[in-house]
Parts: sequence; structure tokens; C-alpha cells
Amino acid sequence: MSSLLLWGFAEALPASAGDRPDSFADLAASVSDAVVNISATQTYEDKDSAGGPNVDPGTPFDNLFDEFLRRHQQGGDGDAGRHTRSSNSLGSGFVIDSSGIIITNNHVIADSNEVTVIFTDGTKLKAQVIGKDTKVDVAVLKVNTDHPLKAVKFGDSDKMRVGDWVIAVGNPFGLGGSVTAGIVSARHRDIDSGPYDNFIQTDAAINKGNSGGPLFDMDGEVIGINTAILSPSGGSIGIGFATPSDTVIPVIDQLRKFGETRRGWLGVRIQSIDDLIAESLDLGKVRGALVAGTDAGGPAAEAGIETGDVIVKFDGVDVAESHDLPKLVASTPVGKDVAIVVVRKGQELTKTVKLGRLEDGEQKASLAAGDLGESRKLVAPPGEKALGMALSSLDETSRLKYAIKDSVTAGVVVTGVDSNSPAAQKNILPGEVILEVNQDPVRAPADVARKMRALKGAGKKLALLLVSTPQGEVRFVAINL
Repeated sequence: MSSLLLWGFAEALPASAGDRPDSFADLAASVSDAVVNISATQTYEDKDSAGGPNVDPGTPFDNLFDEFLRRHQQGGDGDAGRHTRSSNSLGSGFVIDSSGIIITNNHVIADSNEVTVIFTDGTKLKAQVIGKDTKVDVAVLKVNTDHPLKAVKFGDSDKMRVGDWVIAVGNPFGLGGSVTAGIVSARHRDIDSGPYDNFIQTDAAINKGNSGGPLFDMDGEVIGINTAILSPSGGSIGIGFATPSDTVIPVIDQLRKFGETRRGWLGVRIQSIDDLIAESLDLGKVRGALVAGTDAGGPAAEAGIETGDVIVKFDGVDVAESHDLPKLVASTPVGKDVAIVVVRKGQELTKTVKLGRLEDGEQKASLAAGDLGESRKLVAPPGEKALGMALSSLDETSRLKYAIKDSVTAGVVVTGVDSNSPAAQKNILPGEVILEVNQDPVRAPADVARKMRALKGAGKKLALLLVSTPQGEVRFVAINL
């Protein structure tokens, strides 16, 4: 099975307006001295370990596991069950300021106790971590040097076109100074690695140790940071991903200035819109981000944005799909008053929101229902049935049986789902709670059945349900009647 591995060094060739150049030698020579190798060491205490470590594949320290396993256990303080272990991670980076500012991927140096930067002439310098960000996987390092370093500058990734040549320089498998070439294969790739995915895809070779290296255009400017690969074996198959310069530049600026990120925060939980949901909400076409919930006391809630609203424009920019919204919000200054256009029950409304600051640990809420254990397989005697669902009231008995949190204050509990029913096809499960039908709250099983009959009687083909998991995470589900 193919897997995305954060080892990648997306190598691509310089983007040229003309034919393929006879050689990339001049370009490679002009930038190679600014590309460095990154060695990150993690030291930790390992208890009761007689053998090697048990580490999941795909971690930043996966690069040198074979070497790690050959290491001898180092003595502790006489406790036979305690051992001090160290693990090394090798990656790539590049100098952006001659005073000693270096960029790499966060996953290259994550959790390390010591970071060493190795230059093309063999010089090794200890590095200080100025700041790092997990969401776009970037880190800013600083080394002290008595002479100016060779540096490269960022270019405009937004100008890159599919088919443009690019080159990458990095440290695959510890082989520093390796140059590879290719083209931009695609843009705006979402590989589900974070809320701000917007990768450049390239066919340049990507291998272990290339992470954090630069992707250059034909002018020798950095238009991406090589970050990940798609690979069934851990080696390059010609599908690599680089984080665009336009995405990382604002983050790097904040890390250099504050040592941390300061992103805008709207305070909504969103989900994607498909054809059925768009039809049930009278959107006309698939567009926007559907608000599946708002954070109490957050900017959106205070501005009057509600669950069920569809955000179609943010600060004058159209929101084509849900994935666009987090990037727009994050790049907007904290405290700015932003005009947001929402569609609510077929009508467009404009709300003004003063953006807050996104907390470091906050992530876009997952709207996928999780496995809640054996209790969800139990089926209670139905009080009402609708669309293949057995329904009951939300009372103490159902709360205990399905471990429904107190935050789910009202609604109708699904106690059973017929196989091959419309509800089963939409992955509605026993223990989930129906909160609304067509944006009208329901509090009893009879409410759901009555609304379903009314929709059918009105000739409607779809019902839009707002469904909560027992933990309180909500999502909209459009079901055929």
C-alpha cells in the first residue's frame, strides 16, 4: 500500500520558458553552497529495553534505524532497567540570510536535543532553533558564523506553471550535495497532512534525507521546500511534494520575529459540500465551506455566524471549497475586521468578524465519526423509524448506553440502522444523535418522522440532517428520501 512519507526531498528542474537547457551545471553551481545538511540528535531515557527501539515507520528518525539498532546500550546510574539512547535524523536545509538564518522542515529537527548544520566545505556548526511550526512543517535555525554565508532568496511560487522546470539540491541517504531535476507536475495538492495543504507536486526524485531542501526555479530562487513523497517502498517513484514559497514565507517571517506563529482564528468547524448538500441548501452549485459548529465565545459565534451557514466569501475572496477557508483565515492578521458572506437558508448575509488568534494546539476538528466500541453495535427497541433508522429519545438510559456526552444537550438518538438503508449508505451509526432536520431542531423521534413525511409530501428528494457523534462532533448529512 502506498503511503505518504515525510522523508521527501522534492527535486525538480528549473522552470524554463524555452526548451530544455543543455545543462543545469551553472544553475547548480550557483546555489549549491547555500544548501546544507541537517543532523538532528535526540537523546532520551529508555526503560526496560533489552533490544532495539520499537518505532513506527515514517517518523523523522526512521532514516537511521539500522544504525540505531547497532548502537550499544549506554549505561545509566546503575539501574539495569534504564538506558540512555540517542537517535540521529538526517535532512536538508538552505541558507536564506548570510548572517546565518537557515530553513528546514520541522519534522527533520522535531524533538531533537542538538542540531548540527553541515556546509558543503565540511564545516559543522551547532544551530539554535529560532522557531518551528508543525502545521506547514517548517523550522527556522540560526548558526553563528564569523563570515557571511552564501544565501539564496525565495521566489514567487504562485507564478509556477505545470510543466515548468525545477531543480532540487539536498542530502538523500546522507549523500550531501545531490542535485536532481524535473518539472512541476501539479499544483495545489492536498495530501491530508495538515489544515493548510497546498503542495507543489514534482516528478524530481525524492528520497530519505531530502526533507527540508530547496526546490529552485530556473532563476535560482526557492519556490518550494521539499517535504514529502508518495511511495510504496520508501524510495522515489517520481511523485514528490514541496510546500510553496508563498505558503511558508509569512510563517517564516513570524517565526523570525516572534519565535512562534500568529495566525488568524475564526472559531468555526467546517466540512466539505457535495452535490447533495449543495442541492439541499439551495446553493445552486458546490461552493463554500459549510459551518458544522462554532466555538463558544469565538469570533464567528460573537459575529452571529451559525451552524448551517455556508461561508462563500472571506475578506473579498471567494471560497470555492472548504479547504480554502483555513488558509485564508490563517494568513489574515489577528484583530482585523473581516467581511464574511454566508448563505443561510438560501439568502446571502454579510457578517463582520474581528479575527482572533489561533491557539498553537488548535486543529481543524475532524467530522468523521469514530469507532466508539461495542456499545454502538447494540440495537434498542425502536420508538420510531425513518429512512432505515430506529430512533429514541435522548434520556439517561441512552446516554449511558452510548456514552453520549453532556455537551450533546438535545436531539434524537439513533438506536439502530437497517443495512442498505439511506442512513447506512451515509454511515450514520447507532449512538449518534440527530440534532436538526433541514436546519430545524428535533427533540423527539416523532419530530424526525413528521419532518420526513412533510418533506416527502412537498416533493422534496433530500433531507439535510445535522448529526452529532456521542463525543459531540457534528456533521451535516444529505440523505435521499
